[in-house]
Amino acid sequence: MPRLSVEDLSFAYRDRRVLHGITFSVGAGEILGLVGPNGCGKTTLIRCIDGMLTPGGGRVRLDGREIRSMHRREVAQAMAYVPQSAGNRTSATVFETVLMGRRPYLNWTVSREDEEKVIAALDLLDLGDLALRKIAELSGGERQRVMIARALVQETGAILLDEPTSNLDICHQMAAMEVLSGLAGEKGLSIVVALHDLNLAATYCHRLMVMKAGAIYGYGTPDEVLTEEMLRSVYGIEAVVKRDLEAPYMIPVRSGRPGEGV
Repeated sequence: MPRLSVEDLSFAYRDRRVLHGITFSVGAGEILGLVGPNGCGKTTLIRCIDGMLTPGGGRVRLDGREIRSMHRREVAQAMAYVPQSAGNRTSATVFETVLMGRRPYLNWTVSREDEEKVIAALDLLDLGDLALRKIAELSGGERQRVMIARALVQETGAILLDEPTSNLDICHQMAAMEVLSGLAGEKGLSIVVALHDLNLAATYCHRLMVMKAGAIYGYGTPDEVLTEEMLRSVYGIEAVVKRDLEAPYMIPVRSGRPGEGV
């Protein structure tokens, strides 16, 4: 049984249909990359899976249980969510922000074990030196790494990440994806991550789901999905796809007609 499954999911903002019959599953230890042009529905899909938005149809299951039948605290103990951007209007420190990831397990006090988990997550994301800094004082990339650390201390079986590398430099992009890849393998996490960088997605994701105009255009391994025809049809670019390394990668040549999106 897959840890996370989405079946025939649809969603609309009033009379504007945004998602059309989305179906996929993610097993333990697997990273699924959501890719596609701006406005294709990636963020809406992630919010529907997390329960922040209520789908107009279809089902989302975690370990066989429907999300809508679970209490919000149960969902938080089973699945973590990293938003596209982290707010900076707070006086909380980095340590306090990451500690919030332990909320699904806390009663009245914070244990030494909770604090140690926070310290470990900060060290893993190279944030130890920033532990006592205010979130408002950090750069966008530093705040993004804090949000990833907060998700890790939730110790869930599944993690949803909405463009977690968008504000990071190339070194920290790779470092963050290496952390997620390592945890997927070591702890059997099921990870769904929306990414703009196709080469990054092809390097670290086991499978890719290409979205176009709120529907699934392609689904499979990076080798199966990353093709010149897909890039032309979905992204509206001419590109060369090279396969001389462990993972395929694309080299853009010129832009064409932008891919349609919602």
